Amino acid sequence: MASPCATATATAWCVYMLRCADGSLYTGITTDVLRRVAEHNGDGAPGARYTRSRRPVQLVYVEAADSRAEAARREAAIKLLDRSRKLAMCESTATPSL
Repeated sequence: MASPCATATATAWCVYMLRCADGSLYTGITTDVLRRVAEHNGDGAPGARYTRSRRPVQLVYVEAADSRAEAARREAAIKLLDRSRKLAMCESTATPSL
């Protein structure tokens, strides 16, 4: 079964984490994970400034949220975690099937 983020509508928000080519991790929110990952990799809109010089990026974590506010709070909480905890989050879930 596809993730709720894979068939997102304007009201379905997701928090996602990317692994950049240099090994760093990037966390963001979106309503369309596939589109956003493509943008981070240079397809369409330019993506985030951080990932532009660290391409290609790979999706390593996705989490559904009930609202934009909840997604933003979760993004902020994830960004406060140290690298080892972020990696543990990525490893504790199956590879996103989007």
